[in-house]
Amino acid sequence: MADFLAWLSTLSPWLEIPIIIGVFVAAVGVLLFFIEIAPREGRIFTILRLAACVLLPLGVMWLLQSYTWAIIAAGVLGALFFWLDLRSRGGVGSLFQLFGFLAPALILLLVGLVFPVIQTFGASMLNSRGTTFVGFDNFVWIFTQPQGIRTIVNTIVWVLIAPIASTVIGLVYAYFIDKTRGEKVYKILVFLPMAISFVGASIIWRFMYTARPADAEQIGFVNQLIVWFGGSPVPFLQVEPWNTLFLIIVFVWIYTGFAMVVLSAAIKGVPAEQLEAAELDGANAFERFMNVVVPGIRPSLIVVLTTIAIASMKIFDIVRTMTAGANDTSVIANEMYQQFRSFEAGRSAAYAVVLFILVLPLVIYNARQLKAQREVH
Repeated sequence: MADFLAWLSTLSPWLEIPIIIGVFVAAVGVLLFFIEIAPREGRIFTILRLAACVLLPLGVMWLLQSYTWAIIAAGVLGALFFWLDLRSRGGVGSLFQLFGFLAPALILLLVGLVFPVIQTFGASMLNSRGTTFVGFDNFVWIFTQPQGIRTIVNTIVWVLIAPIASTVIGLVYAYFIDKTRGEKVYKILVFLPMAISFVGASIIWRFMYTARPADAEQIGFVNQLIVWFGGSPVPFLQVEPWNTLFLIIVFVWIYTGFAMVVLSAAIKGVPAEQLEAAELDGANAFERFMNVVVPGIRPSLIVVLTTIAIASMKIFDIVRTMTAGANDTSVIANEMYQQFRSFEAGRSAAYAVVLFILVLPLVIYNARQLKAQREVH
């Protein structure tokens, strides 16, 4: 493969383009072969399967320049065709199609998730150079030094405050602007921050929080308002422990639009008959909201809460851009990056494992709720 890429780089761009397209078409052809051609019955398709058992190993030998891998590929391919041919008699092509569609996803899942998780768990048990097994020493270090404990506490604060604040504000906003004049405009204004990256939003809010001496002209919008009302400039990002809350405001500003859009769609799905019945029974607007609307959108509320909670637990961009973890604002993801930059690969991997363990229950719960919601519908 390396030789092929090196040879390709020596060609003219006008030749590279059709060759790359040809390789792509060939890959699609192989996929279509497994999905559409190989499962079919008949002599001609049997001949095609036999040809595939010969040509594909030859292709492997040409790419890898190895007879051993060609023999292995031939054996695996022959066994695969034989097994699938037997199993597919109950429904012609069903297993071939299942294999064709699931194999890429399973391979990506294995390479992109399972293997890195195992590798990270292994690295968390090694020293900074990755040469000596130290057991759980890296985890002990995290939970026995003040900075590590503070980092985990900050992450928990993010998970407790950010999802609830974003969801509550988004829900209230979605409910009160539902079916009002200018509803689309209001929703667009609230959803706009979602179009801004975390880094871009952090830069915006860092300027808004900027504090200059009282006798100097303020360039931060928030401190300018404070000065106009007779107050003194406040260094928001340096005031502990409230600086973490000021960072959370940026996250809430972004994710409120997400919560509003999802919950607004859920509110529109609440049967109007239930609201009318509650109104006839004498329920006021607040009682209708709490006793009819909220129970009716409970699955969507859970999905929004857990999704935002997972995002807040993995937060990195806002903290890194605005404070870089200074003044006791660091979170697990930022500390993981900081330890890796300090050539402490073992401690960095240990932070990653802690983050993985904290996120995993939320992911499982979210998946179960989505499954239950699909079963209801």
